[in-house]
Amino acid sequence: MYSSQSIQNGNAVNFLRQMKKPPVVEEFCEFCNAAIPAIHRHLLKTANREIICACDPCALRFQNVAGGNFRLIPRDASALPNFQLSDTQWNNLALPINLTFFYRDSAAGKMVAMYPSPAGATESLLPAENWLQLETLSPELAKMQPDVEALLINRIGSAREHYLVPIDLCYELVGLIRMHWRGLSGGEKVWQQIEMFFAKLGLQCGLSEPDAKEAVHA
Repeated sequence: MYSSQSIQNGNAVNFLRQMKKPPVVEEFCEFCNAAIPAIHRHLLKTANREIICACDPCALRFQNVAGGNFRLIPRDASALPNFQLSDTQWNNLALPINLTFFYRDSAAGKMVAMYPSPAGATESLLPAENWLQLETLSPELAKMQPDVEALLINRIGSAREHYLVPIDLCYELVGLIRMHWRGLSGGEKVWQQIEMFFAKLGLQCGLSEPDAKEAVHA
């Protein structure tokens, strides 16, 4: 509680600064209800592909566990600099936008192609032979963990970026687009947010800042 006396005693500036601060949103483990930090582990609920927040002890219970209702989502992302996807190969995928991610759906027994949209993540039909062609472009793709890892491709404008990422990062991108999309074309802000997302991802994958910017604009 702030009193008028405290404001008069030279605390007016600090008072206004604190009033402008956004409220701290506390997060909790969805298994044991323990408070968890902003950066924490995630699990995938395989039945409905829901992302579950978890503390480290609860999350590690599912490490190296095959099958079951929950899969531990990995933390690390990696760039695929040698992944060479030609414009012809990309066009053969018949995707409606130049931003997509692929993952292996163990329940459906197939590779799934998804693309972000203002309405959320939307599935696109992906013939099996098209994925096999992609898989030949990088040996890392054959080692993708089912359900929880994805190939993320960004070809917006002149960008030609390819990453192997945790699936929750893909849904983070989907949420970002839903949050900032305005009108028919999305508006300038959403494209800035997408650019910032991939610049940050490039840095996380070990690219230097100039390299990360070049990956977006090259």
